[in-house]
Amino acid sequence: MNEDNSIKHSLSTLLSGVTVRTQRGPADVAVQGLTLDSRQAGPGLAFFALRGAQHDGHQFIAKAVEQGAAVVVCEDLPADLSAETTYVQVPSSTEAMALMAAEFYGHPSRQLKLVGVTGTNGKTTCATVLHKLFRELGYHVGLLSTVQNQIDEQVIPATHTTPDAINLNALLAQMVKAGCTHTFMEVSSHAVVQHRITGLHFAGGIFTNLTHDHLDYHGTFDEYLKAKKGFFDKLDKQAFALTNADDKRGMVMLQNTAARRETYSLRSLATFRARLIENAVHGLHLEVDGRDVQFRLIGVFNAYNILAVYGAAVLLGEDATEVLTVLSGLTSAPGRFEPIVAEKTRITGIVDYAHTPDALENVLSTIAQIRQPTQQVITVVGCGGNRDAAKRPIMANLAAQGSDRVVLTSDNPRFEDPNDILAQMQAGVKPQDLGKVFTVPDRREAIKMACALAQPGDIVLVAGKGHESYQEIRGVRSAFDDKKVLEEMFELLGK
Repeated sequence: MNEDNSIKHSLSTLLSGVTVRTQRGPADVAVQGLTLDSRQAGPGLAFFALRGAQHDGHQFIAKAVEQGAAVVVCEDLPADLSAETTYVQVPSSTEAMALMAAEFYGHPSRQLKLVGVTGTNGKTTCATVLHKLFRELGYHVGLLSTVQNQIDEQVIPATHTTPDAINLNALLAQMVKAGCTHTFMEVSSHAVVQHRITGLHFAGGIFTNLTHDHLDYHGTFDEYLKAKKGFFDKLDKQAFALTNADDKRGMVMLQNTAARRETYSLRSLATFRARLIENAVHGLHLEVDGRDVQFRLIGVFNAYNILAVYGAAVLLGEDATEVLTVLSGLTSAPGRFEPIVAEKTRITGIVDYAHTPDALENVLSTIAQIRQPTQQVITVVGCGGNRDAAKRPIMANLAAQGSDRVVLTSDNPRFEDPNDILAQMQAGVKPQDLGKVFTVPDRREAIKMACALAQPGDIVLVAGKGHESYQEIRGVRSAFDDKKVLEEMFELLGK
């Protein structure tokens, strides 16, 4: 619930941009808060009945009214209407909620330079590095990411890639109040389809890449692509749309946008171009638009992230040389190719959020490029439960092909049996690779086994959970941090 007694709006003002089918009940209503949770409904509040995958908010209208909700926004009117409540019937409750939330909080996105980052991989790194960059450039900056939301250095824990429209506008209003001039946010495909970003004004959008993900939600790859493209379709002509020209869907994203079309590339002509000189364990050496620069980030995928960040900063009016100077000293987001070195044996542990085939392939190919011939690569990997099952055999096969040893284990099994998930992963392992693949359902034990298998100087990759500090089993979240467990095992085994 978002309630602020200092903010009161007439319902007619909040509905100014909303398509209303019918309105019943008192017309002149003052609204001092918005909620989509019937348990938090009360006097002066507008309750939104949303249709979700798990619940239909229309079932809770009576509860909201019983608790004194002043306004109910819904797609279907209930049979019994209370004389004290105003009912607003709309074609889409989620769209109405987003538009009303933007109005309620005074359209905070119009008072910021808001930049959205979308794509399958790289969203968190790009948004986080942009936040770090603009902080170093002297600005007050907001961040909305999977890992965390931030106002300057103050951290606000995140529960979703993109918060619901009420919380999102409340956060943006908080950022404006704190003096932020820029905000960088991840824009998930779910956020576009579910109208979480409807009503926001973006100064620009960035596209990273598009690969196999979230098909459990979108159904088909085309629907997933359409969701991502929907973000760019809504940008206005004052905004910029910056896309990865090396991704085969990069230009598709810009087909119907009114925004200024800009590109970045490592392989072809583009607005922002880089040439890879060296990719080593100590970082990247690039020539960016004719300038020779060393970066602390590792891997070709991070060369693309650096280019996206650099391009966006220049399009926002920053000096190119100053941007590259600051960028050269920045590190990535937590759990994104994050290295941990064992003191005694110099075994390198790498924690990465790679939970899609493309991301895992990127990480393994990066390790292959920077490893020495004597170094073994030992990979710990799992797949989440109640999510896209088609990628499970693919990920196990990729891990086996790119590693000397593989330990298949649980990720977040959620409500699925971990052994069923692991059986589907094992089915993807080719017969010639079976001898180097182990299956250990307990994730802690799997990481322990990988560390035990590692010899001095080897590389242990723990993939899938990255920054997450929990493991979700049967609806219960227990503390589990891959980085901490890896460090514990190095110490326990005397590594």
